[in-house]
Amino acid sequence: MTAPVPTLASGCAQPPTGIYDVALLDLDGVVYVGPDAVPGVPDALAAARAAGMRLGFVTNNAARTPEDVAQHLVALRIAAAADDVITSSQAAATVVAERVGPGARVLPVGGPGVAAALEAAGLTVVRRAEDDPAAVVQGYGRDVGWAQLAEAVVAVRNGAEHVATNTDATIPSPRGPLPGNGAMVGVVSTVTGVRPLVTGKPDPAMHAECVRRTGARRPLVVGDRLDTDIEGGRRAGADSLLVFTGVTDPGALLAAGPHQRPDLLSPDASGLLDVHPEVVAVDGGWHCGVWDARPLGEDGHLRLSCVPGERGDGGDGLDGLRALCVAHWSAHPDAAVPARVQAADDASAAALERWSLGTTG
Repeated sequence: MTAPVPTLASGCAQPPTGIYDVALLDLDGVVYVGPDAVPGVPDALAAARAAGMRLGFVTNNAARTPEDVAQHLVALRIAAAADDVITSSQAAATVVAERVGPGARVLPVGGPGVAAALEAAGLTVVRRAEDDPAAVVQGYGRDVGWAQLAEAVVAVRNGAEHVATNTDATIPSPRGPLPGNGAMVGVVSTVTGVRPLVTGKPDPAMHAECVRRTGARRPLVVGDRLDTDIEGGRRAGADSLLVFTGVTDPGALLAAGPHQRPDLLSPDASGLLDVHPEVVAVDGGWHCGVWDARPLGEDGHLRLSCVPGERGDGGDGLDGLRALCVAHWSAHPDAAVPARVQAADDASAAALERWSLGTTG
């Protein structure tokens, strides 16, 4: 039986702006890192809008309200209104309201965005475990400390349902990865022994919230994380574009399991404006542009070479990586297998060094 060809091999014969009606863009690591915009992204998003694509700004970070996020985007020269922003707090509030009923008491743990989303969903916000909340909703907040975590622990131990907006272990920052909501959720779940209900990416509830708020018919998920953005799109049946401005690097991408493999790759969100080349099977290997990649045995070894007589790479510099991914994923369609890549020539060695994949002889 022939193994299925990864969707990455199909590429995109026209820019995604002409195929997808809404880009669901993750924020941290895609649109901005810390307080600053990713270079070139504001102009790229303006061009995507001019081409007819609508934008939804989607974040697992529950700390801020949609209004605050929109103001930040406008300050970065990205046109945005509160209605364009979808947060994991909103998804959690929708799910909790359905489970415990309108007006029910809920204890928020996190930044202002958590409580604001709960109130907007018609729930009653309380601040103490003694107020007998039906649920605890926990999202990221820079000022979350022992006191809030203790209230959450007591409330959950007393029978409140523990709902987490996400379990991202880290958040990107200019100083490198820092503790995310998942680290704080782990404190509550470890002490109580209760596993939380998670409503943010990759849970389909987050995608349902995005579709409900944007009216998307054919959305494209744009993200930097395999385990939330890409897996979330896959679980919801939406195509995805992975960018390398956040936490995922080429090595992690190559080793991705079948549920975390994107449909498109780009250095950054400007990939919304570009044609994405296909990867073609040729004589037991896979060609993309001037590159040939092929598996060597069953243990995750690959060889990358530049097609004889050719030099250089495609417009975004990722054609060789596309070929490697398709070769590796085709050889391991059902499992996450680390890859080791051999360079067949100097051009391949330079490309592997650029992607921090290293070389073997």
